Amino acid sequence: MSWSGSSGSGSEFSREVQLSTALLCGSSGSMPLLQLHRELLQRCEITEEEFCWVLQGCSRFRLVSRPAEDGWLRPEDCTVVARTSLRLCGRQEECGGRGSVSGGCEQLHLCKFFIYGNCRFGKGRKPCKFSHDIHSDHNLALLRECTLHELTKEQLAVLLLQNDNTLLPEVCMHYNRGDGPHGACSFQDTCTRVHLCQHFVRGDCAFGLGCKRQHAIDTHGRRMLEERGLGGDIINQLPFIYRNIHHLAAAEKCPDSSYEAADQLDEQPEICLHFIRDSCRFQNGCRRIHFPLPYLWEVFDGVAWTALQNMEDIERDYCNPSKTQSGGDWPVDFLSWTRDSQAVRRLSTVSSDERQRTTSVTSRTLEEAFLADRTADVSVVKDQRQYVVSFKDMYQRNPKHRTKRRVRRRPRFVSVAEVTKR
Repeated sequence: MSWSGSSGSGSEFSREVQLSTALLCGSSGSMPLLQLHRELLQRCEITEEEFCWVLQGCSRFRLVSRPAEDGWLRPEDCTVVARTSLRLCGRQEECGGRGSVSGGCEQLHLCKFFIYGNCRFGKGRKPCKFSHDIHSDHNLALLRECTLHELTKEQLAVLLLQNDNTLLPEVCMHYNRGDGPHGACSFQDTCTRVHLCQHFVRGDCAFGLGCKRQHAIDTHGRRMLEERGLGGDIINQLPFIYRNIHHLAAAEKCPDSSYEAADQLDEQPEICLHFIRDSCRFQNGCRRIHFPLPYLWEVFDGVAWTALQNMEDIERDYCNPSKTQSGGDWPVDFLSWTRDSQAVRRLSTVSSDERQRTTSVTSRTLEEAFLADRTADVSVVKDQRQYVVSFKDMYQRNPKHRTKRRVRRRPRFVSVAEVTKR
C-alpha cells in the first residue's frame, strides 16, 4: 500500500480527518504514526483499514519515515505531518480588510501577528486593522471547505506556520558551517535567520545533546523572533515546526518517492529458504517468495515492485558497510532506500543477514541479541575501549567520551556461484 501521493479529500471520514488534524496541530504539527492511531481510537471508532485509508486518501497528511538499516519500513519509525494549501492573504486591505466575504479570494484574512500570538493592537487599546476572527464569514467558509473549522486558534497557527513559507525566517545555513560558536555566519548576533542545527531539523543529528549546534532557540534567536512579533508559546515549538517544514519541502521536491509499507502495518515478505535448497514442500502454495537467491532487490515504479538488474553487484556493494550506495550509472542509495527518487527494497531469507564486523562480542552473538530484542543495548569492547551498541537507533556510543557513531547491520555477501554450488 502506498501511504502518500493521493490528493483525495477523505470526505467520507471528515470527522476523523478533523480529529487527526487537531491532534497533530496540538502536538507541534506532527506525531508518530502509532501514537496518532492510539489517540484517535480514544476519540472515535475507526478500523485499522479505515485509518490507513484516511492517511492515504487525504492530502492533509504526509507520512515521513526513514527505513531501518535492514531496509524494512516499520510503523514505529513513521511520523505523520499535517499540511494544508491555505495561506494568509497578502493583499487583505485590497481584498476587504476585516473579515469581509471577499469573492474570489481563497486565502485567509487574518492578522499575521495574531497568528504569531503577540499582536500589540489586539489587547484593548487601538484595534488592529486586520482580522483576529478565525470564524468570520470569509475565514469560516474556507476553513469548512478544508475541514479545518474545528481547530482552535493555536492549532490553526501551528498548521499555517509550517505550511506558509512567508511567515517564518529561514534557518541560517552559514551557522551550520565553520567551527566558531556562530559557525560561518558573518552577522553573528545580528543575524535575522534562525540558528538551529540543520541535522536536528532534518531529524538525523548523530550528536544529540552533545551537538555543538543549537537544538533549541537560544537567547539571541528568541530576542530576534520576539522583535518580529512571535509569542513565547510559538517560539518554544519552532524547532519541531522547522523540522516539519523540512519534511514537507522534501515531499514537494520528490512527490513520487513515497515508501511502501506492508499492507495494514504488516512486515515485508520473505524469500523461501527451502525453495533455494529445492526442498519446499508447499510449492505454489508457499506463503514466501520463491526466488533462486537469498536476496531480491526491487524498485517501486508507482504501480508495482519489479526486480532490479545487476542484482548481484548491488548486493556486493550493500554488504560492504563502508558504502552508502551501489556503483553504476543508476545507483541505489542505501541510506534513503531510493534509486532516482523511486523507492527500493531488499527482500531476503530469514537467515541471510549476518553481521560482519568483529568485536569482543562475535557477529553471530550480536545478531542473536538483535533478533531476540531489536531495542536492546549491548556492551562491546573494541581496541580496549568500551562501547554500547544500541539496536533501537543503530548507534555505537562511547560512554566515557560521550561520542557516538552510526553502525550498519549488513549481511555477508553470497554470490550466485555460491548459491549454485549448494
